[in-house]
Amino acid sequence: MRKGIISAGNWLVDFVKIIEKYPAPGNLITIESTETGLGGCAHNVLVDLAHLHTDIPLYAAGCIGDDPNGEYVLNEIEKYNIDKSYMKIVPHTPTAYTDVMAEKGGRSRTYFHCRGANAQLDIEYIDTIDTNAKIFHLGYLLLLDKLDAEDPQYKVKAARILDKLQKKGYKTSVDVVSEESNRFSRIITPCLPFTDYLIINEVEAAQCTGIPTRTSQNTVIIENIKNAAQQLLDNGVKELVTIHFPEGGYAINKNGNSIFVPSFPIPPQHIVSTVGAGDAFCSGMLYAIHEEYSLKESLLFASACAYFNLRNATCTGGAPTLDEVTKFLENHK
Repeated sequence: MRKGIISAGNWLVDFVKIIEKYPAPGNLITIESTETGLGGCAHNVLVDLAHLHTDIPLYAAGCIGDDPNGEYVLNEIEKYNIDKSYMKIVPHTPTAYTDVMAEKGGRSRTYFHCRGANAQLDIEYIDTIDTNAKIFHLGYLLLLDKLDAEDPQYKVKAARILDKLQKKGYKTSVDVVSEESNRFSRIITPCLPFTDYLIINEVEAAQCTGIPTRTSQNTVIIENIKNAAQQLLDNGVKELVTIHFPEGGYAINKNGNSIFVPSFPIPPQHIVSTVGAGDAFCSGMLYAIHEEYSLKESLLFASACAYFNLRNATCTGGAPTLDEVTKFLENHK
């Protein structure tokens, strides 16, 4: 019987700078504090899962450079007892990194990213991965050059490898990066029929479907969130679509069961940064899916994981243990 979660995709070093606000072009703003941590979908999800301290086996997969940042990545993986057998060191290529400009109070964040070794992750390497994991999580699509490339049969190479992973017995999970582009329909749509669990935010859902999820005043449109989720399910997602956003989370499964769960309230002054909050939510969903929680239980668990994340500047510094999440949920019934 399969057990465990493997997360493959982006590995990078985050250099987080806390600022009062993002300056206008040509102007200066003071960096009030800095923190360094690891980021990227694969890292964030696995470390958040590791912090839960469960008996679920965790596996890391991806590409890093033969440099100090790459060593940093491997040391962190070892620290959390995550299997690093499928981490590939790419010579003469830097480990990916991001400069993150984060406004105080979690108002917004801006990323300046070097793709580095992540751009070398290809389907041939992923195809060599052989674990007994139950879930294979892949992300971020749109930020993995070789997997985002065109494929003559599947339209995009990521769809080809997701099909192979399903045929090997994995349940596939996909996350994408938020960006302003017209690439979503070309890259994400072909992957949906080979995706069991799609876990994305409302901005990405709007880009994938063309359905606006916020008003011009930035108010979330819950009915459109539901419509977007249904469209993604209709376009091929096999089991579950989850859309998360600051105000809450919405999930719908293949049987038509659906639910909206509002976020746990948190005072603005307690929010240090929103960096990694989406991945924290994703890790909570993956754990809940692995353990076969109900839709409501899954969204509550994921929302609690995101709540803890908001109180730290780095992607995973606020990650809670399973005991902490359990007690939190008991106190917020």
